[in-house]
Amino acid sequence: MPYLTSTATGTATTDLGVGFGVPGYAHPLVAPVEWSELTRPGAPLHWVVLNVSDGPGARPDPHCLEAAGRLRNAGVRVLGHLDVTYGARAFGELVCDAHHYLDWYQVDGFLLDRCPTERTALPEIRRTTGTLRALLGGGHLVLGHGTHPYPGYAETADQLVTFSGPWRDYRWSQVAEWTAEYPPEHFCHFVHGVPRGHLDEALRIARWQGASTIYFTDRTDRGGSAGPWESLPGYWDTLVSRIGTGVSE
Repeated sequence: MPYLTSTATGTATTDLGVGFGVPGYAHPLVAPVEWSELTRPGAPLHWVVLNVSDGPGARPDPHCLEAAGRLRNAGVRVLGHLDVTYGARAFGELVCDAHHYLDWYQVDGFLLDRCPTERTALPEIRRTTGTLRALLGGGHLVLGHGTHPYPGYAETADQLVTFSGPWRDYRWSQVAEWTAEYPPEHFCHFVHGVPRGHLDEALRIARWQGASTIYFTDRTDRGGSAGPWESLPGYWDTLVSRIGTGVSE
């Protein structure tokens, strides 16, 4: 069932208030241009994920510390990457990584990547998010399911990633009916392999399905052998100009 959207009173939006949630670029030494672009005026950023080394790493990384500091100074929310491994990761390990992110990089919240979707896993995710909120003193939490989870997860975090995958699947995707009970600001879509000529179609799908945090790229996962989010889309300026205040090319 499509999500018929409306703009709520008092909500700062551009239509749906569409903006970017950046799943995490490659290390700043490998992708300096990408990290620099995130502080460029005009990019409507909701948040950026910092993934140092499949988590916070073993010690503070000065390059990541500098990149995170520039973003936070520019008013961009930085989230630490926590891999939940579909519920297999130990609670203590997640909390330890969270402490490192807070102590070393002063993050504003967390993306819980590879989050489980089943009802049976919900109590443990509630335990985890409750602990993280206590550590943060609030903060911003995103559950990275990548698909529609059991509806109860919607009450445990600020946002859910309800689609993460290739364009060939996204263009035929369906939205879960229960999502209509929540505003678009509650949902995120990450789509790779989106051709430049289909950007408007992809944005219409996000609007129709009720997701206001997006990340679209023409990069692909090369059949699972590459990270599609690690570099800028070839049409970054075009995408920013479609949903932001405009960027000169």
